[in-house]
Amino acid sequence: MSVATAPAYTHAAPEPGTIQEVAPGILWLRLALPFALNHVNIHIIDDGTGWTVIDTGVANDQTRAVWEEMLAGPLAGRPVNRLVITHFHPDHVGLGGWLAEKCGVGVTMSQTEYFQSRLSRGRAGGVDGNAHLPFYRRHGLSEDEIHAVTVRGDSYQRLTVDLPTRYTRIRAGDVLDLGGRRFEVLTGAGHALEQVMLLNREEGVFLPTDQVIGHISPNVGVHAIEPEADALADFLASLKDIRATVPHGVLTAPTHGRPFHGLHDRIDTLITHHRERCDLVAKAIAEGASTTAGIMPTLFNRKLDPHQMGFAFGEALAHVNYMLALGELRGEPDREGVLRLTNA
Repeated sequence: MSVATAPAYTHAAPEPGTIQEVAPGILWLRLALPFALNHVNIHIIDDGTGWTVIDTGVANDQTRAVWEEMLAGPLAGRPVNRLVITHFHPDHVGLGGWLAEKCGVGVTMSQTEYFQSRLSRGRAGGVDGNAHLPFYRRHGLSEDEIHAVTVRGDSYQRLTVDLPTRYTRIRAGDVLDLGGRRFEVLTGAGHALEQVMLLNREEGVFLPTDQVIGHISPNVGVHAIEPEADALADFLASLKDIRATVPHGVLTAPTHGRPFHGLHDRIDTLITHHRERCDLVAKAIAEGASTTAGIMPTLFNRKLDPHQMGFAFGEALAHVNYMLALGELRGEPDREGVLRLTNA
């Protein structure tokens, strides 16, 4: 995820493992993550008779211990009635199966995200899969860089547990009635495939998950399982849909960073940010870069660890695929099958 202009925030963040109210009847739990992006925000909604939990954090002992404390402390005495998982990324779905079993509830998800999580748990999309070697080579990563990215194996397996074999489907246009409070279901693509977002129009609260974040641009990447995906076009279309659907004045409470006001301004900033990234791609190619790997130092002018390199590569390719689809770039494979890029 790359840095972009931040809006004005409304709350100080709780310490990891602690909980506070972000809006009436909506609790904010911050969980630690073992990444450079070191936290995820969990939202817990008072649904009248108990709680509706939105996401879970990664599957590790530290996160389990925090949930044990929450269920025995601030959430004690009232049941968890519903567990909503917004998308398949480990910091959101990681403990989904464990928490569902512990609380005696099912999981509520969009169809695509449920099956994507099960697919990823089955290793089909893992970075140690055979599909990744030709994928990375085609776009110019060196053998050393490929080794650095793939030697970690499939972290998805380590950071998630199996979901239940049944789930409750939600889709865009549905309304969740949580103790008489109406939460409209929106979905968005680009960061994930069918990420769930929730809007309480009456109370002016929007939970955009990872689709709109105040201090960074959400990662928008292309992966080996769908190498020609136009994820950036999907993401930009989703932002425009949110802007047309969600009022500007809502309190926006994302799953990373802090809540803020000024949603439409933030969306405009994100759209501009990605246009500027495309301009940087064109500049890098004009100055001699000829592959997706070759443009990465221009887009990410800092040292990347292997975890970050995988995300950075996927995001660079998302911009390349977007520009290829628009006709702003041309791509032709060379004799070794490496896709060589030129400005149109």
